Amino acid sequence: MDENSLISINGNGMPTLQILLMMTIISLLPSIVVMMTSFMRIVIILSFTRSAIGVQQTPPNMVLIGLALFLTLFIMNPVLKEINEEAYQPYLAEQITQEETLERMQVPLKEFMLKQTDVSSLELFNEMAGNEKVEEPRDLPMTVVIPSFMTSELKRGFMAGFFIYIPFLLIDIVISSTLMSMGMIMLPPATIALPFKLLLFVTVNGWELLFSVIVKSFNY
Repeated sequence: MDENSLISINGNGMPTLQILLMMTIISLLPSIVVMMTSFMRIVIILSFTRSAIGVQQTPPNMVLIGLALFLTLFIMNPVLKEINEEAYQPYLAEQITQEETLERMQVPLKEFMLKQTDVSSLELFNEMAGNEKVEEPRDLPMTVVIPSFMTSELKRGFMAGFFIYIPFLLIDIVISSTLMSMGMIMLPPATIALPFKLLLFVTVNGWELLFSVIVKSFNY
């Protein structure tokens, strides 16, 4: 097999380029999921919830990641549909080129990220990049939008974790004060507080309430 046959298939290099492009997308898929979707905020909130209850390994990390992944698919479903209709299907029909496909894929993702991103973060990263100010945020490059989106998601995830901690912290305070007033100093308050935390979480249907709040927290 000569050099031309390795580079070209059926007289052109398109199949080889398609394979390289697909391999690149697959290798970057975990980073894309973390950086450009709702996954980051969801997994942070779920981790804070587990820590606030006081159960360190329940649910396990694999379960939390699975929950975050499927909630991400649920939240990102409108974006994925738009990418499929506006970019992927026309590409399969050979109506647009690979470059046009990539450009069209960026549009729904950028719109989603911009709706979740604080203006202050956009201005900060745009200034650090040395770019001129733009009238419309959609005109900003992805190199500015992505870190701004990640910063805003971290902020919202930690804010949600703070509010989740408050009711469970109150239970810890009440249990600790009660044990101290009874002179039971040697008994760990966390051991007594854990069943009450679980009871509270189950009574208010905590997982359903948490998932609904997470989904509604995203601006469409």
